[in-house]
Amino acid sequence: MDAGDFEALVMEHGQQLYNIALRMTGNEEDANDLTQEALLRAYKAFSKWKRECSFSSWLFRIATNLYIDQVRRRKRIRFESLDSPIVTDDGEKLSRTIESDARSPQSMAEAAEVQEKVQLALQKLSPEFRMSIILCDIQGFSYAEISEIMDCSIGTVRSRIHRARRALKDHLEPYVSEAMADEL
Repeated sequence: MDAGDFEALVMEHGQQLYNIALRMTGNEEDANDLTQEALLRAYKAFSKWKRECSFSSWLFRIATNLYIDQVRRRKRIRFESLDSPIVTDDGEKLSRTIESDARSPQSMAEAAEVQEKVQLALQKLSPEFRMSIILCDIQGFSYAEISEIMDCSIGTVRSRIHRARRALKDHLEPYVSEAMADEL
């Protein structure tokens, strides 16, 4: 396989890789960096890719390992509020927007609030739990595919997903209770 084959595979799986990176990192800049680094590493190792393994699984494993290594190096994840502006190098402040299919301003505000709560809850999870839940519940991968991507047993995947869902439920419970009380 040559560079053209690699390019075709990246065109097919690149957006999904970016979406996973965005969910893992929580911001566009880090997601772009992670995506770029994963693609660079994949390109350099493309001749070593075993064709019996799916390209997407192989690529997502590279991204997962890169992300976990970055978190370990930083020892601390930087949290940013989705309400805070993005400050460019020249000092200009840009507002963040969360796109939604909702039509009314109220629906858009509610959707943005839910997205923020879910993203904050995801950021509270360990990288392994976060990646498991992103791959399963957001990206729709099977347990077997996640096992291959994360290089662990299916039992470990099941355990991580179960524990991650329980942790997300615990993190989001106060918000859900408050929202239900407001509706009454």
